[in-house]
Amino acid sequence: MGTEVEKLPGVRRKKTGSKIKQDKATIAFNIIGYTLLALISIICLVPFWLIVAGSFTDELEIISEGFKLFPSTISFEAYRSVFSTPEQIYRAYGVTIGVTVAGSLLGLFLTSMAGYALSRKDFLYRNSLSFFIYFTTLFSGGLIPWYIMMTKYLGLKDSYWALILPPLLSAWNIILMRSFMKSIPESIVESAKIDGAGDFLIYRKLILPLSTPGLATIGLFLALGYWNDWFNANMFITTGDKYPLQFLLYKILSSAAVLQTNNGSYLAANVVPPTETLKMAVAVVVTGPVVLLYPFVQRYFVKGLTVGAVKG
Repeated sequence: MGTEVEKLPGVRRKKTGSKIKQDKATIAFNIIGYTLLALISIICLVPFWLIVAGSFTDELEIISEGFKLFPSTISFEAYRSVFSTPEQIYRAYGVTIGVTVAGSLLGLFLTSMAGYALSRKDFLYRNSLSFFIYFTTLFSGGLIPWYIMMTKYLGLKDSYWALILPPLLSAWNIILMRSFMKSIPESIVESAKIDGAGDFLIYRKLILPLSTPGLATIGLFLALGYWNDWFNANMFITTGDKYPLQFLLYKILSSAAVLQTNNGSYLAANVVPPTETLKMAVAVVVTGPVVLLYPFVQRYFVKGLTVGAVKG
């Protein structure tokens, strides 16, 4: 009878004292946790908002009052300077997007193949190759031999391949992919081999679909590396039409710095070139697409990093 009464609508069960204490502790923990997470989120967002607000601030206001979260005067002069030659910006965007997409896809393909081979227990030289790959994280040949190899022996001077090949493979990404693929049960590979599947078919049909979190994580690393790369363009690219976005904006900032050192004529006309605001506008132009892309891969990001972390 008591059980039937408790099941009636509007009748609440009587909770014991221990359960009430546990609920209170859980509520308090949730309140403290969410409060701390909210504060940390605000702390992380404030610098980015400061960059956005600084890009719309008048240069004279920054010089006289410094950076503020809410500018008194809205100015678009920094963005006018960035997009003074819009065809260059659009071309640089196209180069950067093309290099990022091509390099990320090719890098994912090679990295996943290397990770799959090194994760296989029946691969005879996997430990030796893993050591050689890890060894490259400790020692390198140096900048001059690398430059000679890229220009003299590979002939990649002023070529798009000079932007794609250097960040293509990373020892860290290969090791991360190998650790992820080791967490996939070996019985899947064995059952596929019994059915007559070859290694590449197993890799393409079974391993890759199960490695989506790892692929998304490494794909994000590769895409960010290509998107933020300006050093390789500075080393190898000499044609303005092949400049990626980062290097073009770097040259715009360099030109603004030169104007700042020779601003006597500007001061006489009571005009200040947008140097500080230009830096903020450049940061917004560069980081905008990445900020929009990150939420789509964020749910795979943590899983890809932590899967296999507790595996012995």
